[in-house]
Amino acid sequence: MASPAATGDINISIKDELISAPYVSLTIDLMKKYGVNVEIEGDMDGTPSFKIPGSSKYESPGSILVEGDASSASYFIAGAAITGGTITVRGCGSESVQGDVAFANVMEEMGATVTWAPDSITVTRDPSVKLKGVDVDCGKIPDAAMTLAVAALFAEGPTTIRNVYSWRLKETERMKAIVAECTKLGATVEEFRDYCIIHPPKDNKVNDNVTIETYDDHRMAMTFSLAACAGVNVIIHDPGCTAKTFPTYFEMLEGIASL
Repeated sequence: MASPAATGDINISIKDELISAPYVSLTIDLMKKYGVNVEIEGDMDGTPSFKIPGSSKYESPGSILVEGDASSASYFIAGAAITGGTITVRGCGSESVQGDVAFANVMEEMGATVTWAPDSITVTRDPSVKLKGVDVDCGKIPDAAMTLAVAALFAEGPTTIRNVYSWRLKETERMKAIVAECTKLGATVEEFRDYCIIHPPKDNKVNDNVTIETYDDHRMAMTFSLAACAGVNVIIHDPGCTAKTFPTYFEMLEGIASL
């Protein structure tokens, strides 16, 4: 993003593997809206190279829509799927440029009903329809995939979350953290290099009054708070860590719960 400020061409080569490619694509698309074209060689899912010509300069598009954060929206989308309630999240929808809106499709696969509009997503679930376990490649939605891990506790059958090696490279070692905290809640979790299989507790009876360690990771706090949507008491250690991306998360969750 800072490359157009340089005096010459900038070449960036990925030597190993591009982690969180959808976020890189999002950045490149945004740069294009401001008049900078990034030249891409290779596969974005492999080891691409990027060139930003030295002649590139940012120019204001005049106006631009700033979307809501689809990763943060995933908590409320999953909450509706877990409870069988109805929620509409605004600021991202069928025309969103963010990969994490695809999380709504995963909830639909599990049994929720999803209605799309250009800038909103509405999710509900018929109480007579139980959530069911799924097998999903989450390589393009690694942040929202954490939310899936908690939804899996309330599904019939195991849920396999694949292609999430990037969890190990985030704010904490998220694979280990997900395995540890889901296990506390009564799940049996099989851990592999880049995927895990979550077997929900018998009859989906999640352990009550469990203290969830957040590892100073905002997404761990928000993800595991969703157990409360199913009437399970959970104690979130250091809830203030959500300040990194969503400082008012718990107030908003409480406000929705009281409606």
